[in-house]
Amino acid sequence: QVQLVESGGGLVQAGGSLRLSCAASGRTFRRYAMGWFRQAPGKEREFVAAINWSGGSQYYVDAVKGRFTISRDNYKNTVYLQMNNLKPEDTAVYYCAADLRNTAHTAQSMGVPDVDYWGQGTQVTVSS
Repeated sequence: QVQLVESGGGLVQAGGSLRLSCAASGRTFRRYAMGWFRQAPGKEREFVAAINWSGGSQYYVDAVKGRFTISRDNYKNTVYLQMNNLKPEDTAVYYCAADLRNTAHTAQSMGVPDVDYWGQGTQVTVSS
C-alpha cells in the first residue's frame, strides 16, 4: 500500500507560480516512478509530468514544457511540481500518482491506466 497526500494548490493570477508537494508513505518511495496528472471540469484526467525512481529523468506533456518542473526528494519521500508562468488553461485538480511497474521506461510511458495509487487531488485555479 502507498498513501499519497498532496498540498500546495490554490488561486493564482496568470503568470504566477505555485509549488505542489506530494508526501508518500507505505512502500519504499525510492523504488518507484512518480507522476502528476490533472483533470479540468468536463475533461478526462491527463498526464502532466513524471519522474523516474532516482530523479534523473523527467518527462512532460508539451503544454507545460519550459514552465513546470517535477522533482523528488527520496529522503523526505516527497515529489514536487513547480509551476511557473501559470495560464488559465492550467486550471484543474492536480493528482499525485505512483506507478509501481518495474521497467526501464516506467516514467516515460506513464499513463492513467498504469497508475497504481492516486492522491486525493489539490485544486489549482489560475485567473486571467
